[in-house]
Amino acid sequence: MTSIHDICAPAKLNLFLHIVGRRPDGYHLLESVFMLIDWHDTLHVELRRDGQISREDLTTELPPHDLIVRAALALQQASGTRQGAHIAIDKQIPAQAGMGGGSSDAASTLLALNRLWGLNLSLVDLMAIGLKLGADVPFFLGGHNAWVTGIGEIMQPVDVPEARFLVLKPGVGLETQRIFSHPGLKRDTKPAILSGFAANTFDYGRNDLQSVAQQLCPEIDQALNWLNASGLKGRMTGSGSAVFARLLHDVDTSSLPGQFQYRLCNNLPVHPLHGWAV
Repeated sequence: MTSIHDICAPAKLNLFLHIVGRRPDGYHLLESVFMLIDWHDTLHVELRRDGQISREDLTTELPPHDLIVRAALALQQASGTRQGAHIAIDKQIPAQAGMGGGSSDAASTLLALNRLWGLNLSLVDLMAIGLKLGADVPFFLGGHNAWVTGIGEIMQPVDVPEARFLVLKPGVGLETQRIFSHPGLKRDTKPAILSGFAANTFDYGRNDLQSVAQQLCPEIDQALNWLNASGLKGRMTGSGSAVFARLLHDVDTSSLPGQFQYRLCNNLPVHPLHGWAV
């Protein structure tokens, strides 16, 4: 095998996100449900026999040493392979949105190169590499919608009913560190109950980061107000500036501010690459 094309790297939405504590090392302890959606990036990988890792940006320009490159280098080091790869990326998931785009790209890179290079590393092996790249990477490797705890590394698969969503991304992003370092962030929410989520899947809990994010980024308020005026119940996803709402009726998006990106999305029962590593 010398190439693999049209490799999907889907985004995720946080149906809720609670901060339940903080570890002595400063990492926040969270509870959330991560749900895969069909807004995705697309990667294409080609074998390089000189051992080099190169990346080609087909749409949005990415930083030179992004998570795609870091994932490829980490897999090289962990496996000891002398093979390389050229990775082309059609970037569609917006940055600093809270949708996990970079982590998803890293996970799909690990899965694709494990196959391209014939490494046959197990999913457990890939998750260990992925966790060092970022707390969300193991979720995308796991392949299932999941109840997520710890710092994001403890996952339990959950079933989420099929649904459709409107996702809005303001023209500005929001850095995760600005939210988590804010003194006003609520860090003591009581632990959630899985049965409570199962009984009220799309209206359960809240995003504890949202109030701080609204202070830091007024455009989030603008997006939520637009959803409310359209008869939709919106909330922020993750720790970026994107918001979403479950669609229960048709919505006229013609009045959206021009700087907003939006996408009508379906949730996914499993990751498109589920089963690429076992």
